[in-house]
Amino acid sequence: MPEPTLVTRFAPSPTGYLHRGHAFSALSAFCAAQAGGGRFILRIEDIDRTRCRPDYEAAIYEDLAWLGLEWEQPVRRQSEHMDDYGAALFNLAERGLVYRCFRTRREIAEAIESAPHGAMEAFFGASLAPDEEARRVEAGEAYAWRLSLAAAEHALGSFKGLIFQEDGHGPSGEHGLIKAAPMIGGDVVLARKDVGVAYHLAVVIDDARQGVTHVVRGEDLFQSAHVQRLLQALLDLPTPIYRHHPLLAGSDGKRFAKRDQAETLRKLRTSGMTPQALRGELGF
Repeated sequence: MPEPTLVTRFAPSPTGYLHRGHAFSALSAFCAAQAGGGRFILRIEDIDRTRCRPDYEAAIYEDLAWLGLEWEQPVRRQSEHMDDYGAALFNLAERGLVYRCFRTRREIAEAIESAPHGAMEAFFGASLAPDEEARRVEAGEAYAWRLSLAAAEHALGSFKGLIFQEDGHGPSGEHGLIKAAPMIGGDVVLARKDVGVAYHLAVVIDDARQGVTHVVRGEDLFQSAHVQRLLQALLDLPTPIYRHHPLLAGSDGKRFAKRDQAETLRKLRTSGMTPQALRGELGF
């Protein structure tokens, strides 16, 4: 049988302008696809409707085209596929693998401060009694759907068989076959009442739908692979190979980030930098 086609992706959120760190990640995925004779996909992760903006999305296309990247059409925009995520959440709910959590962010922060055996205790919860849950839902209280690790472990029998391949390196040098440890993330949020899906659930559905074989991304997302591997097992989805790369930092030693208003590709373009010069600076 022929070898499966290598498929990589770059999946930015249009919540700000791209910077050098994004360029490095996008080029890493793009060049991996080219080197392997595969396909490169661009995905727009725009589920956060309060922060995502059309002008940022337009800038993503402009910046990547300026860098010399080409991607398949049409581009998958998460906001257009909420039914896919809803179906997956319904699947998990029907099997008793998720529960409604009514704790606010402030309550969780307070629980972290008071947890006697470490902060992670605050990220494990339990279902409410059905009548209490129904009362709070009817009252219109906000809630999040959390994955129940206890129920997930019971459904699978054990987490021992959860393994993923790391072709890059995690933040502590992790490489090769990695035993997934979903417990490190606690009962993660998979959706909120006002937002139909959260990152972990959306990304495993998207990668499966788009046939992604290699996830190339920053090492800050290495821990995410642990819970994503669990979701792939629970939803009977394929597991891609992961390749996490180091994060770029500026001259001050701080990693590039949108919230720090890091020098953007948009600024570099208007200042006269050429895409060839930036690619060379980044090692491409």
